[in-house]
Amino acid sequence: MSLMSRLLGAKNYGRYLGTLKSNDTEEHIDLYFYRPIGFAWACLAERLGIHPNAITIASIFLGVGAGILFYFSNIWLNLAGMVLLVWANSYDSADGQLARMTGQYSRLGRILDGMAGDLWFITIYIAICLREVVTSPFFMAHPWAIWVLGVVAGASHIQQAAMADHYRQLHLFFLKGARGSELEDSRDLECRYRENPGNIFNRLIMWFYIGYTRRQERFTPAMEALRRKLREHYPAGNVPAALSADFRRDSLPLMKYTNILSFNWRCITLFVSLLVQMPWIYFVAEITAGNAILIYMMIRHEALCRRIAAEI
Repeated sequence: MSLMSRLLGAKNYGRYLGTLKSNDTEEHIDLYFYRPIGFAWACLAERLGIHPNAITIASIFLGVGAGILFYFSNIWLNLAGMVLLVWANSYDSADGQLARMTGQYSRLGRILDGMAGDLWFITIYIAICLREVVTSPFFMAHPWAIWVLGVVAGASHIQQAAMADHYRQLHLFFLKGARGSELEDSRDLECRYRENPGNIFNRLIMWFYIGYTRRQERFTPAMEALRRKLREHYPAGNVPAALSADFRRDSLPLMKYTNILSFNWRCITLFVSLLVQMPWIYFVAEITAGNAILIYMMIRHEALCRRIAAEI
């Protein structure tokens, strides 16, 4: 019996397991740290009647507050920022877990969840750039350099996170079916947008989300070809078990790369760069190591999609 099952008891442990996306796609730090904390927050929110979107919005304030504290070169303020960022991410875990516990999942919630992380890191990137131009002799003399680094790193971050999410959702589709995945199609989103655009806020949110989904599809042509074949041959979503198992076998080793390109390892790199008082290192790591992993992951995954499409 695991430590979590002993701590929670059989009934609560079963509920906890139900809040996880899958063992295939969960990152180890999430499983052993963020998911248990997120489950505790989710249980408290459920008792208090708090909606998942409210937790997401609270995470935005915590994450933005962390970014502001990273502007200062005082190590204690940086440590406080790290605590806030970890706290924000525990809320980021809790909102999804609460949605799965209570059946309050919505597309708006998924979009807000993604926007929350974007707002955290936009603040962090700006704070680092502003900090370096007043503390680093090199960047004080060449302020344009840190802003170029920041923009390139930020663009790299956006692409890495988008591709990692896209591949993870396809894996969940083969593992759990359409209901267990949040895989979207930009054409379906556009049709729904035209049929029911909603208020100004919803229109703006959906406009950004459709663009995000289009970008994912544009960079994964083999994956999109595979999805078209799946829709043609299995319109009801009843993909044969043998085909799903074949895909999962070769996709599972790639999930570690999607996890590396997600929050935890990015956050560890950021914290190390702050502790050594050289936050620009974080930008360099995003541009070099992060993009190298992204390219390798995309090449491998696109090859897998071409192979599976040829078998249908």
